[in-house]
Amino acid sequence: MLTGRILVAEDDPQQAKVLTLYLEREGHSVVVATDGLSALEEIRRRQPDLVLLDIMMPHLDGLDVCRVIRSESDIPIMMVTARSTEEDLLAGLDLGADDYISKPYKPRELVARVRALLRRHSRATVDEGISLNGLEVDAVRHEVTVDGESVDLTAKEFDLLTTLASEPGRVFSRAQMLERAFGFDYQGLERTADAHIRTLRRKLGDDPNEPRFIETVYGVGYRFLDVQ
Repeated sequence: MLTGRILVAEDDPQQAKVLTLYLEREGHSVVVATDGLSALEEIRRRQPDLVLLDIMMPHLDGLDVCRVIRSESDIPIMMVTARSTEEDLLAGLDLGADDYISKPYKPRELVARVRALLRRHSRATVDEGISLNGLEVDAVRHEVTVDGESVDLTAKEFDLLTTLASEPGRVFSRAQMLERAFGFDYQGLERTADAHIRTLRRKLGDDPNEPRFIETVYGVGYRFLDVQ
């Protein structure tokens, strides 16, 4: 069973206690931070394998914490919050969160998502690279180049690219693409896939009207072109 060091950023003592209990039963080691500033301090000091991050915290809210984490590392982040509007979901995901679960949640579901997120992150560090159409992906170093030029991608964009490029020619529906890339249900927000693809295309220098890498299959989803 894959286990890890989990940082729980949660200002509600009861919620933190429940999370700690379930995670430790799974074999994880858990550290709790009760505000945003102490969460950042613990993350920098302990280098956890995953962060469970509440949005509504004192001193520094979860979105700001997520923004700082992503500027410093690619540690997997799961947002855990009572705020479940579409705007909150998109804000967390756009800042680089890897997963999102709303309160009230079932602890066993959260633990299962933690397990899946750790497994995905671990697998991403050992998968082979990709070389196709002038695109080079180094999965170990999380580096991407196009025609020898470095491309700066977020962890989420990197996962999306490797999902598509790992099976060139295959058409992924939006739901399949999000599930494969991020490993969880976007709760009906499949159109966020289009926003992620637009950003990814821009960074890769890919013209959607004359695609070199990612082709839109209208009414279905997307595929990575298998052209040498």
